[in-house]
Parts: sequence; structure tokens; C-alpha cells
Amino acid sequence: MRPSPNIWHHTATYEVENRAVDPDGHLEQAMRETTSWRSRTVLDLGCGSGFHLPFFATEAAQVIGVEPHPPLVQLARRRTRSLPHVSVLPGTAQQVPLPDASVDVVHARWAYFFGPGCEPGLAELDRVVRRGGTAMVIDNDATRSTFGAWFRRGYPMVDPAEVERFWSSHGWQRRSVDMGWRFETHADLEAVVRIEFDPTTAEAVLAEHRERHGDSEAGLRVDYAVNLWSREY
Repeated sequence: MRPSPNIWHHTATYEVENRAVDPDGHLEQAMRETTSWRSRTVLDLGCGSGFHLPFFATEAAQVIGVEPHPPLVQLARRRTRSLPHVSVLPGTAQQVPLPDASVDVVHARWAYFFGPGCEPGLAELDRVVRRGGTAMVIDNDATRSTFGAWFRRGYPMVDPAEVERFWSSHGWQRRSVDMGWRFETHADLEAVVRIEFDPTTAEAVLAEHRERHGDSEAGLRVDYAVNLWSREY
């Protein structure tokens, strides 16, 4: 199991981050252009507190969230208790608690699938996705955008070229998406940055952001590029 110190230790702040993501719907549009989940079975792998489960539930026939951290499993279940076609199960990407060929669409966002080392999870996708199904993995594009530059500073051990080679060698397609962050307050933005980076990196990038934008409305936005990796089965 790979712990997620941001959402595991700062669940409320991570909720703020989720609400700030993709304010103009660019990532959602890219996902819809990649595959349809209407009347299909969706697996949200590493679903966290279940933030995205209701979104898929508006169109999918069945939505299954799988999450390794027990407190988040309980939060996700509470969030979706009024949705009878949504279920949340404890489990990991390496051991998905579902039968073979049981899902049509997989969504994994900033969860486990970060390139080299995630081969056991890829093997599980091979097992649980039906023929004709699609898996989507969303992760940071560290080669561009303001957040990408922050990410390179905070995580210099991540080689974007190596990550791209990994996904391409396993038959996945990349689509780079400009999605962005937009926060309601400067305090929210600063709180989120502090759960995503070590203290030294967080304070450095925040100081630069304040110097550039001050207290302006522009300072509530951060341009942010992600990679949408996808594979059809």
C-alpha cells in the first residue's frame, strides 16, 4: 500500500483542493472524449473520500469505489449513502476486490499509478476490465505549467521522460490537459500548497506566487497541466 499523506492526514484541506480542480471543465471534457461511462460499470480506484463517485453516478449504471485507507472508506460510504447504485469497498490497486472482467471504465486520479513500480496494479486492471473497456489515469504533467514547475522543485526524483516511457511502453496513450486550480480564498490556496509539498518548497513557491499576484483575484488561480493516460482493453 502506498500512503497518501495529503488526503490521509489532511482530509478537509484535500476536499478544498478537489473543489478547486478543473474550474472550466477541461479535464472532464477530455475524459468524456476518451470514453463514455453512461449505463456502464465504473471503478474509481483509490477513490479517497469519494469526491468523484456522485459525478460518475449521474450517468453510470453502477459505480464502485475502492480505497485502502479505512477512514476514507467510511467517508466515501457516508457521502454516497443515498445513491443505491454506488458501493465503496476496502482494497488496493494491487488487489482489487472485484471479479474478473467486471468493470467497463476505470478512473484513477493521483492514486497509486505514478509510472514505474505500478506494474502489479496494471496487472489487476488487465484482470478486472472487460473487453471493450477503458482505463484512465490522471497524473501531473511536470513538463509545463506553473504547478508543473512547482512539482519539479518539490519532487526532483520524478523524471517526466521516464514516466512517459513507462506508460507508452505499456500501451497507454497520453493526452495533456490544461485544467487549472481556482480557489475561493488565498488562505485556501496556501493551505492546499502546504499539504502537497514539503515545507521548504511550499513556502518558497507561495512567496513567489504572492510577489507575482499579491492579493489580486488572479492570485486565486494556478495554471496546472495534467496528463490523462488511457488504455482500451
